[in-house]
Amino acid sequence: MAPVKVFGPAMSTNVARILVCLEEVGAEYEVVNIDMQAKEHKSPEHLARNPFGQIPAFQDGDIVLFESRAIAKYVLRKFSKSAGVDLLREGDLKEAAMVDVWTEVEAHTYNPALSPVVYECLIYPAMRGVPTNQKVVEESLEKLKKVLDVYEARLSKHDYLAGDFLSFADLNHFPYTHYFMGTPHASLFDAYPHVKAWWERLAARPSVKKISANMPLKF
Repeated sequence: MAPVKVFGPAMSTNVARILVCLEEVGAEYEVVNIDMQAKEHKSPEHLARNPFGQIPAFQDGDIVLFESRAIAKYVLRKFSKSAGVDLLREGDLKEAAMVDVWTEVEAHTYNPALSPVVYECLIYPAMRGVPTNQKVVEESLEKLKKVLDVYEARLSKHDYLAGDFLSFADLNHFPYTHYFMGTPHASLFDAYPHVKAWWERLAARPSVKKISANMPLKF
């Protein structure tokens, strides 16, 4: 079986979301770099894979997908059984629902609060030469504190977000949280001991260690 292909820079958060799932299920894959500076993501060839001209894109034989969370779910559905891994918990209605809930929380509540800090502190200064907008950072940190209050309460009762088992919901948090830990505000997690312990468990996973090695905290 030919390896699946993931199109996009390995350091991209959305690419990393897919790669960590591929690592968890032990699937063979190839990362095909897309040069964002050269605008390869807007080329006709890439637009045929992702009509919105974004990364990532994904190919498995004649199946071509875009949107990182959808791709990651495809990967888990295809390879989990043979790998003996169950990160979506689709065999248990209640557990699967909790995975879905916290996957949605990551996308619509956690990420919008945390990611602006990553952009302002790491990405914009390094890639655009734009100074950090402290007002945006401070507003985002206030939002993030409220989110982490909820996470702390949840993780005081369970080892992971969907329950006492690792799931796709947890892995979704890896890419942006990894970069957040490279900002001057990483110590915020110290105020949330259950959240910090949860993140340390995630960061210690072999899959996360392998993928994060290609995600430098200094650009």
